[in-house]
Amino acid sequence: MTDLLVSLGTSIAAAVVVMGVTAAVARQQRRVAVVDVAWGLGFVVAALACGAVALARDVGDGLRTCFLVAVVVVWGLRLAAHIHRRSSGHRDEDPRYEELLGGPLTSVGMGVAIRKVFAVQGAALAFVALPVTVGVVREVVWWPLVVAGGVLWLVGLAFEAVGDAQLAAYRALPRDRRPRVLDTGLWAWTRHPNYFGDACVWWGIWLVGGLASGWVAGLATVLAPVVMTYFLAFATGARLLERTMMQRPGYPEYAARTPMLLPRPPRR
Repeated sequence: MTDLLVSLGTSIAAAVVVMGVTAAVARQQRRVAVVDVAWGLGFVVAALACGAVALARDVGDGLRTCFLVAVVVVWGLRLAAHIHRRSSGHRDEDPRYEELLGGPLTSVGMGVAIRKVFAVQGAALAFVALPVTVGVVREVVWWPLVVAGGVLWLVGLAFEAVGDAQLAAYRALPRDRRPRVLDTGLWAWTRHPNYFGDACVWWGIWLVGGLASGWVAGLATVLAPVVMTYFLAFATGARLLERTMMQRPGYPEYAARTPMLLPRPPRR
């Protein structure tokens, strides 16, 4: 129990430090949207810190711990780099955050931003990271689940990376040559391949770090991927984005023939 509490404390401390630094950067840049880059980096810091503590205390399974930390680091760094590239050059606030805050950061103040954005994201980060936090201090009960989780993680990472690359290529086309809607590649199978991939990544991590450690650890951490999937699909992800997308010409027809999240073969 002591090892678990130390790991939990390490994860929470990592989330506090990352969000504290991000809040300072946001204050300097006068925009809260920098937190999007910090989201992936926060998991990287938490995984590295928890993994280092577990290895130093010689608890858990060293091989599984290294694998668990590695998959989180690869996912988090790729996501942070992608969002940084996408937002590079943008100096205006993301409209989503202005709506959430009730105005621009310069008007509402850092106190509101910390309460509504940074504290919430820090708490969510520590909660979603539970399969990692618990997994690094537990022994492996079912190794086949570690393998299955790794495969699911790889599928999710591929959906994210390929989907993001296809969207970037679409946006790079001149407007007069660009189709009204991106409905080719993975985007013909699902309207949000990146969100679907993100969900797969965290269900895979849960299999590796949570359920592979036994039923108790699996049940204790299963809400982490459930919450992540809920936010990706309904709270701040696909549903929120589609409020805007449905106003674009051709998108309602695309939505009628393409599933929102779970992929299926394209149909006419």
